[in-house]
Amino acid sequence: MTDRLVFVDVCAGAGGLASGLESAGFSPSLLLDNKPQACQTLLANRPHWNVLCEDLIDFVPTEHPETLDADLLSAGLPRVKSSAAVARMDSEPELRLLKAAVYLAHGIQPRALLIENLPALVESPVYAEVRSFVEDELVHLGYRLRWFVMNAADFGVPQDRAQGILVAIKKPWFDAFVPPAPTVSEHVSLGRALRRSMRARGWSEADDWADQAQAVAPTLVGGSDNRGGPDVGPTGTKKAFARMGVNGNVFADEVPGPDYKWPRSADVTEMLKITVDQAAVLQSFPPEWRITGLKTARYRQIGHATPPPVGRALGEAIGAALRSPARP
Repeated sequence: MTDRLVFVDVCAGAGGLASGLESAGFSPSLLLDNKPQACQTLLANRPHWNVLCEDLIDFVPTEHPETLDADLLSAGLPRVKSSAAVARMDSEPELRLLKAAVYLAHGIQPRALLIENLPALVESPVYAEVRSFVEDELVHLGYRLRWFVMNAADFGVPQDRAQGILVAIKKPWFDAFVPPAPTVSEHVSLGRALRRSMRARGWSEADDWADQAQAVAPTLVGGSDNRGGPDVGPTGTKKAFARMGVNGNVFADEVPGPDYKWPRSADVTEMLKITVDQAAVLQSFPPEWRITGLKTARYRQIGHATPPPVGRALGEAIGAALRSPARP
């Protein structure tokens, strides 16, 4: 595609959203994240990308003129707390970042804005005032808005991952925007997604394990930087993995080898463990995409990411609108 659109990506993380947008015909003018490990990951995969390791709160777009008048400002923001008290936008760090992303539209003046977060931000009455703030700011700038929820599983991601989406587009192009329709008719199960990697070192029971792991994986959760080592997420997520024979309390260093005997036990501590690389498969990162750092840092980048197929679907839908003839 020759007429590539330009985007600025903030809170870019490991590049899941950026990778998806790239495959949909967008090129980044700048990617911003405040975590050095995430910035390293971005540059390890795309050395030519313009990556700035800085906090969104401190970012001044006029100091980076390449960001001005971008086609798209995208933000896969840290998840707001679904049960948080949100009487004040400044009461939670995640809400301050949401506010900063909206204000950044004032400075950059993109034709479109994409924010990805929890479904609660779209659906919950708790966030009605937050949505009103966002709408008031963006309508004032000449945008029209669409709030909706996507499930990554509907786009080929082997994970039941609901995501709250805001797409705001300047009025001349908004009517051409249609939210992405599912791209798969059948969800990809955990066993189907990991069958090949479970076989990689010659484990003879890999197919038996995969055949019984017929549900879609639950939502991977990256967790807080203040916690200890990596695990797949909260109790409900771990229980869902356990029903498919996976111990979600810890990650393995490698997939099972030819001598591994599957215990087929109901005791979680004896269950199979997946690897961090397999967690990246469950987020549908491209096989060649390298997540840098040690195990905990790598998993947190993966768990916080937007699955690239979701980014691609959103990019294609937004791109189609922005390439349409402008209307009065």
